[in-house]
Amino acid sequence: MSVDGAQLWTLNQRLLGVVMDACTGELAELGLETKEFSVLAEVEASPYPAEIATALLLPKASVTVYVRNLVAKGFIRREIDDADLRRHRLVLTAEGTEARDRALAALAAEYDRRLARITPRDRTELQRILQEMLSPA
Repeated sequence: MSVDGAQLWTLNQRLLGVVMDACTGELAELGLETKEFSVLAEVEASPYPAEIATALLLPKASVTVYVRNLVAKGFIRREIDDADLRRHRLVLTAEGTEARDRALAALAAEYDRRLARITPRDRTELQRILQEMLSPA
């Protein structure tokens, strides 16, 4: 039986969408839209807006809007980059860290509800497969 990579990709995207949709209420309680959450969750790993756009496959203009919203909400702040005074890096505030952590907990709980449908052995195998797929070639 042949496995269609495009179909697997679509199923993965659909699962992520279902999990995210199930958490929109909790995100809204935190004052976050789903795309804002994605940006907020990426700030520590990618502290520059262009890096966030690349990592999340979002247009730079959209990231600019989300960053502006997150700054206005007090979740992140812009700081001058000491290595290049022309650049601003993004930093999570204490409120941003708390909102991110609470949102991640909500997403993890929903994902765990989905994982409960498969055996512990299959979960371990899924983790192994995903790690293998993410490892450098």
